[in-house]
Amino acid sequence: MIQSVDRAVRILTVLQGGRRMSLGEIAASLELPPSTVHGIVRTLLGHGMVAQERDSGRYRLGPATLRLGNVYLDTLELRARVDTWAEDLARRTGFAIRTGVLLRHDVVVVHHEPRPDGSRQMPEVGIVIPAHACALGKALLAFEPDVCTEVLGPGGARRSMTGETITDPVELGAQLDEVRRTGIATEVEEAVLGECSAAAPLVDATGEVAGAIALVVPSGEWPPPPAALDGLRAAARAVSRELGAPTWPPPAAAVPRESA
Repeated sequence: MIQSVDRAVRILTVLQGGRRMSLGEIAASLELPPSTVHGIVRTLLGHGMVAQERDSGRYRLGPATLRLGNVYLDTLELRARVDTWAEDLARRTGFAIRTGVLLRHDVVVVHHEPRPDGSRQMPEVGIVIPAHACALGKALLAFEPDVCTEVLGPGGARRSMTGETITDPVELGAQLDEVRRTGIATEVEEAVLGECSAAAPLVDATGEVAGAIALVVPSGEWPPPPAALDGLRAAARAVSRELGAPTWPPPAAAVPRESA
């Protein structure tokens, strides 16, 4: 591993999610000397990967990271495959549709199909949600044994997003077992109050999860009708088939967990 590259990536990681941090805060979060961080940050500034606010002097992610993200999204096979199916699923169910991929212990939304009711809605591509707190994340964690073990372990990142977020590893582990059995993950106001979700994994040609697709359901309309869940399963199977998946849902591997 090249140390300077590793440190640069770590700096970009601590600035994700719209964070604005001083040089000292970045250095403290990485447990590195400020002088070391300063040199790397100045290099990232030169490439547009980091920007500095004129008034506060704080640092944030720069425009070049967005350009890289757009290139990634434009070339992502999953996003291309899911587009038509997500539009059809939104039309059939009346719900918004999200597609996400796992990024360490979080989920990044890579495709968003708005509700087809013509209402004004915020674009959601690029938002990051803790995996344990959303149906997309649970649908992914259930079939990613190594990441699942990290999340459920003693030092796992299971912060509470709302009063409904499940942070107990035993309860969360039981939910993931159910996902492996049924192929469907759910969450009720765990990430955002007033919002619930149901998700299914998407499988690629290797038999591994490539992402997940979810219905986004207002809490007043939860649970969704069985026909909506059937449509979710059908869409997940169809996208997985186009990705070359041999089976759906993916085979479940045993996930060792720490006792509570």
